[in-house]
Amino acid sequence: MKKHLIVSGFWGVFLLLTSCKTQQDSLLPPDNQTPTTYWKNIHEDSLAKNLNILASAEFEGRRTGELGQKRAANFIAEYYKRLGISHPRGTADYFQEIPASFMRNASMKLKDSENVWAYIEGTEKPDEILIISAHYDHLGILLDQIYFGADDNASGTVALMEIARIFKQIYNQGIKPKRSVLFLHVSGEEFGLFGSKYYVENPIFSLKNTIANLNIDMIGRRSKEYTKPDDYIFLVGSKKLSDDLHYLSEKANIESVNLSLDYKFDHENDPQQIYYRSDHYNFAKNNIPVIFYYNGTHEDYHLPTDTPDKIDFPLMKKRVQLIFETAWKLVNETERPKLNSKTN
Repeated sequence: MKKHLIVSGFWGVFLLLTSCKTQQDSLLPPDNQTPTTYWKNIHEDSLAKNLNILASAEFEGRRTGELGQKRAANFIAEYYKRLGISHPRGTADYFQEIPASFMRNASMKLKDSENVWAYIEGTEKPDEILIISAHYDHLGILLDQIYFGADDNASGTVALMEIARIFKQIYNQGIKPKRSVLFLHVSGEEFGLFGSKYYVENPIFSLKNTIANLNIDMIGRRSKEYTKPDDYIFLVGSKKLSDDLHYLSEKANIESVNLSLDYKFDHENDPQQIYYRSDHYNFAKNNIPVIFYYNGTHEDYHLPTDTPDKIDFPLMKKRVQLIFETAWKLVNETERPKLNSKTN
């Protein structure tokens, strides 16, 4: 996740594919859909194996435009190729190039970079798109130390990869989403949310047809910012633009892992201003409903000690299961989430 003070070779690794606690504001609306259990297919082992690769020394902290980030981009693209998930229709490959000139206002000089994207087309409303995003860049090497970025944000990156794997797995079984899904791995987040900004200014699909953005940034740890002992996730932004999205999210939680959902960072007076500090905000600025999934900061935030051995994979698995179930509901609901009247 971007710091508060920041102003806005082929990789040959074998890819292993291998009572309600929510804080509700009101009753959930009725829904006739039968709950599914596809979210149970999310595997802890898959998350751990991919995260240990992505947050290894080989990727050199994945700084935007540097060799480690290029290796990570190839790693992610090769993963989708092996799964048989294509790049978006109308594109030449899995990469959306981001010129260095677009990032000239970064806190340090950055080289050309790229977003990585993959796509599954819907069957009934293919022109309506759900974007699930995560940034895969981190801080790189500073003063000869690798900033591994295991939680920030290898955790979100491999979560997105695993969610895509399950979408494809059940797609191959003939269980296909009604709407389309764009799996979007963005770069340049740490230096100014550049990858998501570049996408919304150069979208491959109409922003008006983008029904929501689910953004995943730091979901592998616990934080002292959550003071209870139970399993939790901070949700940011779910109530700001669309009550429909908020209610659907709560319903998805009830019908799956039943985490404690904490909305403390939605407060307008949040001193950290978390709502404005990750890639979902570039979608929200374009009136696209968003949910940001976040575990809070910890003692290793933006330090070389943010390493894979500190990831809580059982808890991370539950969080990914929730995100998958939310995404599955979004692409299969009869209607897309409506914007609240004050945002129209």
